[in-house]
Amino acid sequence: MTYDLILALVAFAFVSSITPGPNNLMLMASGANFGFARTIPHMLGVALGFTLMVVLVGAGLMQLFDLYPVSYTILKAGSVAYLLWLAWKIVRASEPGTGKAGGTPMTFLQASAFQWVNPKAWAMALTAISVYAPTRDMGAVLMVAVIFGAVNLPSVSTWTVLGQKIRVILTNPARLRAFNITMALLLVATLFPVIYG
Repeated sequence: MTYDLILALVAFAFVSSITPGPNNLMLMASGANFGFARTIPHMLGVALGFTLMVVLVGAGLMQLFDLYPVSYTILKAGSVAYLLWLAWKIVRASEPGTGKAGGTPMTFLQASAFQWVNPKAWAMALTAISVYAPTRDMGAVLMVAVIFGAVNLPSVSTWTVLGQKIRVILTNPARLRAFNITMALLLVATLFPVIYG
């Protein structure tokens, strides 16, 4: 991989990782509701889960989708259902510091598994492998995955910090509820390109 191609990949990884999407909106909501420290497993699950996803997509999952086009439809339906359920969880998140059972931060394994039903993650992984490792040799695939992992974690952490900073404003239960509803609606809005695209 040439130096210019690596720079282009870093730019693509940054732009696609930092822009709003299901992961970032959920991390912002988690930062606001549970704070930075309790959201660390969620952040690590996103970064490492996505890195593993890129490796597996490059190692052959793209070919499986090409062989069985119906798998795209199944993935889309599963993604929509799961994102709607997560939006519901965000709406039901409890007040910061109350510890009520109404909401808990996403665990490392949950966040890692979420990558497999996240439409934006699929689009990012498929594009990254298609454009930056088109031959799909393992060296190029691993390079794409490592660069994405290195860029993704600081990018998604930014959204958690933003949520934590907003937390100060959300000490009022009505404002917190309005914030959670807004985050849930934005999460649902990320589905429109998936459903209608």
